[in-house]
Amino acid sequence: MNYCKICIQTDTRPNTKFSKDGICPSCNYFNSLKKVDWDRRFGILKDLVDQHKQRKENKFNSKFDCIIGVSGGKDSTRQALYIRDKLKLRPLLVCLAYPPEQVTKVGVKNLSNIINLGFDLEIISLAPKNWKKLLKDGFINYANFMKPSEQALFSSVPRLAIKYKIPLIFWGENPGLQVGDLGGAGKTEYDGNKMNFMNTLKGGRLEWMYNLGYNHKDIFNFEFPSEKEIKKNKLQIVYLGWFWKDWNIRSNGTTAALNGLNLRKDNFKNTQDLYGVFSLDEDWVTLNQMIKYYKFGFGRVTEYLSEDIRSGKISRERAIKIAEKYDGACGDKYIKSFCKYIGISKEFFWKIVQDNVNKKYFRIGNDFKIKPLFKVGKGLI
Repeated sequence: MNYCKICIQTDTRPNTKFSKDGICPSCNYFNSLKKVDWDRRFGILKDLVDQHKQRKENKFNSKFDCIIGVSGGKDSTRQALYIRDKLKLRPLLVCLAYPPEQVTKVGVKNLSNIINLGFDLEIISLAPKNWKKLLKDGFINYANFMKPSEQALFSSVPRLAIKYKIPLIFWGENPGLQVGDLGGAGKTEYDGNKMNFMNTLKGGRLEWMYNLGYNHKDIFNFEFPSEKEIKKNKLQIVYLGWFWKDWNIRSNGTTAALNGLNLRKDNFKNTQDLYGVFSLDEDWVTLNQMIKYYKFGFGRVTEYLSEDIRSGKISRERAIKIAEKYDGACGDKYIKSFCKYIGISKEFFWKIVQDNVNKKYFRIGNDFKIKPLFKVGKGLI
């Protein structure tokens, strides 16, 4: 386990390779942005938008210019406002809705807020019975109940774009900056047509679901469109974050909050959410971040703080102290509600978690507590 010499990201993230001087891909990418001509990038974005406007007038009859996948949170709220008010487009917002047992009250309020800001919103709701079973299967077989959620989230939006013949899709990420992963970039760094090849999606194929006995008709919306479908329907997925100099957690959260975003009220000691703005539509992602911490030795706190180190908002030394104290934290109430929803005991939950703990980085004591074998910022001890 090695730590980046600039931030506190480890080299344990899948597909991550540090440079020879010990710098992580995200920091190297961030440093490269200092030379970017942002006016030129905006010109590229304007040209892209104009090309799609012309295509739409010639071929497509939809009253919408583009689609944005949203949750109602910080990123999607800022994107929607920018695309409408700065780019002068009429977007259709699309939300993959969680079932009532999973969605938060804050999440519901934020969806209402984005509608009240003057946007059209379409909600996709997948069959609750299948959803619950997939979450359970993802957890039991991979210790990752978000595996089906991520596939549904990334796949349902382009599926709807094909159905409605709206070929331009905006996605908020800048993968090179946020996770140091350009595996989801296509012909350019802002081309998201291959976003299904990012770390967690692994091509967007559903073999694991078929192997567990699911039928195609039950999981169609979980499958990312094939390259042939994308070409046939002339889809263009655009990483909007690539065009913004200040695409980051703080800026997006501040802009969204000034436009009515409701923040998470629970203490970050239970959620790892240092700023109260992450995944506001559901709380169980905190469990997944805890499990990620036990698998790879870092969680959401490390990612937050690494971004703040790069932007000069916190020192590496201060970030290390915070990460040591709070990374991997998860309130017991979230574990209880998740176990109740998928129908397992807390004992079985912890058995799955402990079975997937990375023994290189953690040890499980006689008291069954999981303790790190590393020091944040330094490595194994």
